[in-house]
Amino acid sequence: MPRLNDFSYKGRYRYFVTLRCFLHTYHFSNYETTTYALEILKETAERQSFHVWAYCFMPDHAHLLIEGKLEDSDMGKFISAFKQRTSFWFRSRFKAKLWQPGYYDRILRADESTSRVIRYILDNPVRKKIVSDYSKYRNSGSLELTDISQLFE
Repeated sequence: MPRLNDFSYKGRYRYFVTLRCFLHTYHFSNYETTTYALEILKETAERQSFHVWAYCFMPDHAHLLIEGKLEDSDMGKFISAFKQRTSFWFRSRFKAKLWQPGYYDRILRADESTSRVIRYILDNPVRKKIVSDYSKYRNSGSLELTDISQLFE
């Protein structure tokens, strides 16, 4: 997807990222795939120095709210590493493609509320009528926050 020409995508910025499964296939309906993708997300975030404020693996796509921890945290490298590692595993396991090429991202402005975007991401399964309450969806959460429920009060 098109990136901003005059922005480096490096530093302590927050990004709302959407990754689509190849041909909109429901790959994340598979527990093994979702569990493995979450483990890779944790490892990649640690290696690439990113916070993962929220994640939600919907059946055919994933939403992430990430933030660089350091001045040289590189969002493009983070997403590339995550997609590459999950794709390699998925292809070797299922002989199929996991991701569509590219991804969608939105850089959050300094005045935008992190908690509002977290709620938006975690409420995605509710809006899609998969569950009646965000807390009932097992494929979403935060790698940073221990008590997400306080954001919904």
